[in-house]
Parts: sequence; structure tokens; C-alpha cells
Amino acid sequence: MRTVAVHVAAGSLLLTTLAAAPAGSAPSASRSAPAAPGAAELRGTAVAAERAAREGIAFGACPDTEDLPPGVRCGTVSVPLDYARPNGERIRLTVSRVRATGKDPANGKRRVPRQGALVHNPGGPGASGMYFPLLGALPEWKRVAAAYDLVGYAPRGVGRSAPLSCMDPKESAEGPTKAPTHPSEAYKRRRVAQARAHARGCAERAGGALRHYTSLNNARDLDVLRAALGEKRLTFLGASYGTYLGALYATMFPSHVRRMVFDSAVNPEPGQIWYRNNLDQSAAFEDRWADFRAWVARYDEVYGLGDTPDEVQRGYERARARLAEEPAGGKVGPGQLQEALLQAAYYDDYWPHRAHALSAYLKGDPGPLVEQAQAYPEAAVEQENARAVYLAVECNDAPWPTDWAVWDRDNTRLARRAPFETWENVWTNLPCAYWRAPRQRPLDVRAGRGELPPTLILAAERDAATPYDGALELRRRLAGSVLVTERDAGAHGIAGGPNACVNGHMEAYLLEGRVPERRASCAPHPEPRPAAGPAGRAPSARPAA
Repeated sequence: MRTVAVHVAAGSLLLTTLAAAPAGSAPSASRSAPAAPGAAELRGTAVAAERAAREGIAFGACPDTEDLPPGVRCGTVSVPLDYARPNGERIRLTVSRVRATGKDPANGKRRVPRQGALVHNPGGPGASGMYFPLLGALPEWKRVAAAYDLVGYAPRGVGRSAPLSCMDPKESAEGPTKAPTHPSEAYKRRRVAQARAHARGCAERAGGALRHYTSLNNARDLDVLRAALGEKRLTFLGASYGTYLGALYATMFPSHVRRMVFDSAVNPEPGQIWYRNNLDQSAAFEDRWADFRAWVARYDEVYGLGDTPDEVQRGYERARARLAEEPAGGKVGPGQLQEALLQAAYYDDYWPHRAHALSAYLKGDPGPLVEQAQAYPEAAVEQENARAVYLAVECNDAPWPTDWAVWDRDNTRLARRAPFETWENVWTNLPCAYWRAPRQRPLDVRAGRGELPPTLILAAERDAATPYDGALELRRRLAGSVLVTERDAGAHGIAGGPNACVNGHMEAYLLEGRVPERRASCAPHPEPRPAAGPAGRAPSARPAA
């Protein structure tokens, strides 16, 4: 699914209202019976987990490249590249940890019993969770950090964990770029050629290892990490794509689950993975883009972009046209503008700063827009690596349409009513049409009554990156799961954010194992107030990806 840089409190990380994809939009293979985990891989996971339990993790000072403070400790865990051959080639995943403080934040003299490790995956796929232990210093996380070791890690392919690359990072950082909402046939041909080249680059750079970067292997890696940490059962917080990873884990290793929080759930229905989920996501972004424009219109006296959403849209179109003629700062074109505003569709705490930048640009000051929207060469390697892992996992996970005519038909139809994000989502995922590694069939995520302990699902009703239907579907598939909904809100990732009601449910579950009897809802967190603060600075934060 389409991802941008998203935020969890102190850290950065990477990683649907259309009811169903148009008929015939996905290849027939995606409708076949879903795959079951291979017996050889299950045996291989047991072998690797036993080995990891013996070896443990030697935590020490973090390398400078991780850019983490001294209080965070780092180590590595060894996992098989191919779980069918657990004694063959192995790769090392980087892990970070801060020990449970044991101190009640409301009463420093009261000791809090340790409950083990809380492992976090921020999403993507392609996001690193190495920063996660930093959250324990934030007020919203101190009670959890008192009882749990906070453990982050970089999944296979990410960062220093057997990193993947598909192209020269310098090429991926080039700007300015176009982003036509109704692309010409010539433009489409160029993007198809680029997608073919990107898929070829992934295959050539990764070689035979490429096929092993999958969600199923990510779930197996998670079980090996659990064992290496000395945990008999896993306590896990997954955000965005991390919810799909957690759902696979719960299906494959139900007896190894202690507690699981699914924050902003991906729709795990096998036929949705991943082509249909991306269509649904593009449709949902149109609604969230409308929410942003309505908010800007309410503050016309601040931003001067018009007092109706349509007027704000016209201002956006004027900016796109002007940037196409003369890129701001020589680097920011329509593509960079669209990407910056897509972040506002993920997180409403970006709204004041994105509105200020658009307003300033149309009034003759391009500075805030350039600061927010331009690509930075120093981040190019990390961004290219994140996209390589994203493509490897999603392209390997499931069948995709291999005929460009299918993509063109489905998305031309969708773009008529959802132009904001549809085509950019296509270009992100199109290498999967030309992928050279074998495709898997998605696992049928499911747990019957009594197979799992209670699990907690958190979702915002108007989340576009992982639309609300995904949370409903996950609740149906995992018996005993309970859904907490933030009503009339659309931020992506709500655990540990500004909603005290949501955080209360998460704390009650993680600290006491309590979930609501059936389902619960929380009033929305307050919308942001207009501000013209430092351009590009993410105001507050919360988990997700």
C-alpha cells in the first residue's frame, strides 16, 4: 500500500472507501484458495527460534549510524534467509531496546512489576522501528515503559538488516517531477518503462535472495526475535502494515501470542492483498483530502485560500500549474507538492504547516513550500532502501495484474472520482506488474474462538491509509478481538497520540489485559488550530505505518 514518511511520537517511520475493486481488476490467481504456511518453513522457524533462544541478543552501545542516544542499547539477531533451510545462509536483523523503568510515573516511589518485552513494528513495509524505545520518555508512554522493555527492530531488508536496493539512490532523489491527475498516453508509456526498469533493478541487485523478502518471512523473523529476547509469548504493537504482520503471526503462531495491539489495521482478506487494497486506499485519500480542504476553508481569514473547499482546490491547482512552469527553488514541482500534501492526508497535525506553505507560495513566498516539499540528498539512501523493501514484500506477497491494460482501466475509472492520489499510487506499485520473483498466495488470516488471547484493534473512522473497513474485517477474522474506534477522525495511527480515551484502552490492555466487553468508541481528538509555525516540522506524533 502507498506509504509516506509517518511518525510515531519521537520518531520517523515509514509504511480503502471503495467497497470493492472493479470486476476483473486482479488476476484470477488472487481468487484461488489462499496458501497455508509450508511445513518445511514451520520446522525451520522452530529450529531458528531454538537457536536464538540459546544465543540471545548481546545488547551494547548502538552504532553511530543508528543515531540513537546512549540510553538505547542495540544488538542483532540471526535469522535464516530461507526458512526451508534454517541451517543455510543467515542474515542479521538489528534490534534496539530500553529496559522497563519499573517506576510508576504518578508515584516515583512505587515500583511497577516488569511484564516483559513490547515489540513494535511501525509499518511500511520498509520502515525501521529502531527508534521505538525513545517513546518511553514521552508522557503518553511512560506507564507502558514502566512495565515493558520497549523493543524496536529493523525488519529484513531495512537499514542494516541485510539491506535491499533496486536503483541508484541519486536517481530516486531527483526533482522536480510532474504528477498529472489525468496523465496522457505518452506519460503513461514513460512510467510503464520506468516501472519495468525498476523491477529489473530489484531482480539484478538482489539476485536469488529477492524471493525471501515476504510478509510470511517477516512473521517468522518476529518469532525468532521473540525467542532471542527470552519471551515465551509475544507482546506486540503493530501499526499500519505492522497490523498485517501481526495478523499473520497470530494465524501462524497462535500459542506464542500474549497480547497484541493492531493500530490502524490493513484489510487482511486474501483477495485484497495488495492490488485491491491500493485501489481502496486511493479512493479513501480523496475523502481525507476533502477533509483537509474543508478545514483550510474554515480558516480563510488565516490562509486566504478561499472559504469553500472548492476554492481551496482551485488554489492547489493554480500552485500545481505554476510549479509545472517554474519549479520552486529549482527542485519542487507538482510531484513534490502532491507528496507534501499527501502527508496532510495521513496526519492532521500537518494541516497548519501545509496550509501555510501553500498560502505563502501563492502569495509570492516559496520558502516554506521549498522547505517542506523538496527532497534532501542525505535522505536518498534511506528512502530508496525503504521503497525497495516495500516493493519486494508487496510484490512477492501476492499475485498482481501483469497486463498494463488492467491497471489503466481500473485506475482511469477510479481517477474520475478520486484524482488526488490515484495515479501516484499506481506509479508507486506498478513495478509489481513486471516483478521477476515468484508470487505467493496470501495466507488466510483467521483465529477461531479460544485459539488466541483477546487482542485489541485501534482505528480511526476516516483513516485513508488503512481505511476503516480493514479494522472491521480483522475483527471478524480474529475471534476474541475487540475494536476501539476513534469516531469522526482520520489520523493514521492513533496509539499513544493525543486521544486520552484511545490511550486509556491501550494501557488497560497492555498493563492489565483488559479489553472492552464488545467494542468501544472514543470521541475524536481536537482538530489542529491554524498556525504558521516552522515549515515542515511535524507538530506532534503518534504510532503508525
